Amino acid sequence: MAQTNSLPPRSEVPLSETWALDSVFATPADWEAACQRLDTLLPDLTAYRGRLGESPQVLLAAIEKLEEVETLLGKIVVYANNASSVDTFDQAATARAGQARSIAARAGAARSFFDPELMAVGFDKLKGWIQSTPALAFFAQYLDRLEKRSPHVCSGEVEQVLAMAGDPFSGAFNIFNMLNNADLKFQPATGSDGAQMEIGQASIGSLITHPDRQVRRSAWQNYADGYLAMKNTYAATLTTAVKQDVFNARVRNYPSALHASLEPNNVPVEVFHNLIEVFRQNLPTWHKYWRVRRKALGLETFGVYDIKAPLNDAKPVVPFEQAVDWICEGMAPLGEEYVSILRRGCLEERWVDRARNRGKREGAFSSGTFGTRPFIMMSYADDLFSLSTLAHELGHSMHSYYSRASQRYLYSRYGLFVAEVASNFNQATVRDYLMRTQTDRVFQIALIEEAMSNYHRYFFIMPTLARFELEMHNRVERDAPINADILIGLLADLFHEGYGDEVEFDRDRIGITWAQFLHMYMNFYVYQYATGISGAHALSQGVVSSQPGAAERYLDFLKSGGSRYPLDALKMAGVDLTTPEPVVAAFGSMAGLVDRLEGLVG
Repeated sequence: MAQTNSLPPRSEVPLSETWALDSVFATPADWEAACQRLDTLLPDLTAYRGRLGESPQVLLAAIEKLEEVETLLGKIVVYANNASSVDTFDQAATARAGQARSIAARAGAARSFFDPELMAVGFDKLKGWIQSTPALAFFAQYLDRLEKRSPHVCSGEVEQVLAMAGDPFSGAFNIFNMLNNADLKFQPATGSDGAQMEIGQASIGSLITHPDRQVRRSAWQNYADGYLAMKNTYAATLTTAVKQDVFNARVRNYPSALHASLEPNNVPVEVFHNLIEVFRQNLPTWHKYWRVRRKALGLETFGVYDIKAPLNDAKPVVPFEQAVDWICEGMAPLGEEYVSILRRGCLEERWVDRARNRGKREGAFSSGTFGTRPFIMMSYADDLFSLSTLAHELGHSMHSYYSRASQRYLYSRYGLFVAEVASNFNQATVRDYLMRTQTDRVFQIALIEEAMSNYHRYFFIMPTLARFELEMHNRVERDAPINADILIGLLADLFHEGYGDEVEFDRDRIGITWAQFLHMYMNFYVYQYATGISGAHALSQGVVSSQPGAAERYLDFLKSGGSRYPLDALKMAGVDLTTPEPVVAAFGSMAGLVDRLEGLVG
């Protein structure tokens, strides 16, 4: 009789494999008390409405009250969202997450007067206060950002309405989350021996890397078919999100949604277009990689479900504790302090929720706020892919740790553009360490496989989705028709260009890939994985090769948080992403890995 491998319910996973959310609030009752406390703080904040121009002292007091409100709000949101993410079947947790969104909208409305009123006070007056009042010196960067953004800030009344719309405008994002992680069902994968394996967001990664080709094929097909069965719902949800992006861009007087995403962080749109152009120029490297893999696997035809097929009969087993050791050893060039914080977070303070359970949200992320631990959610599977994911998310978490420890709340959050630099830096640095120390041929092949899997996601899938995202926004901006079949066809065409004639795939199944990514609900986020990996590669090379001051500059970059514009922070660290050169260099590094793999597999 065929057997089915099932994921356990959340209630059955060991406590040691879960994150310590009780460090934020000991109980749900404490969380409720915090919500009530926030309600009492909001009138204290709004009491400063109309008073910001009275004196430097009043402005400073208002800033401090704003920071108090947003610090508490951050803890409320993190606790609720994190609990809901690891168990989408937990209705109480889901309800708290919804309550947190409503609270956040109220808080946004309460602080909505802040920026318009500062603009009304006048930048010359405020700059004078900053120069004459040492306690306000920290506010200079915030004010500079506001001055650059001022043409796109609406009146206080309009800003309040936009803030109040924050909760209903999160509808598309929330619908995707619940549909994707709670309601979506998949037919099980079936092995060549007839055994069935449950497909879920926490298990799909291990299934598409399974040594049994029938498992990989059926897992990939059935996973895609689950989305295709709901294609119209997903298309309507994503279209709604894109229309919201376009609406916000128009309300704030940006020429496009792309400009609205990039300009607040002082990132020229040319950075986006440079990336896409370099990606297209380097597609032949990808085509070579597909050929090398097909030959190594001994296949006449190469399907998209073979892209992550193991090239070794046995893949290295990497328990969680071993992964932590190797990551710590790899990150040693950054110094003892960095390593000790990372190790303590993983093994003592329970930053990482690594359990594989039913109802757990797909993917992995780092989540926290000012005053909490930099938590990580993932599904750890005792392999190199999981090690790489852990290293990636620890890059985010250590970035957050240093940013929050070094900056006051106002600058503790760094921009999305730099977020993927620290994560990919950790992956590149740990990978370099393992390449040098784990010289076994089988391990080396597995390590290159993991590296290329990472590149495939960030240097192939994400740029392809970025091209798709740009076209989708363009269609909405020019009132062109959009439906599920149009979106599927558009992405299938883009993937055909990327895969060339080397990879076989079903157009509908590959074309529905857009429905599988939460990232599509984060306005022009996906391209930043590719710019991030490019910046990370350049910075990692400097640290690993012991270039004078490279480690110190990198740590200063982590500590800078949001106190600098993203491109300026990266230039301080040693890389200029306004030019295509770092992207070109990263593709060169990837090409070297392809050549090395070709030599190893013969």
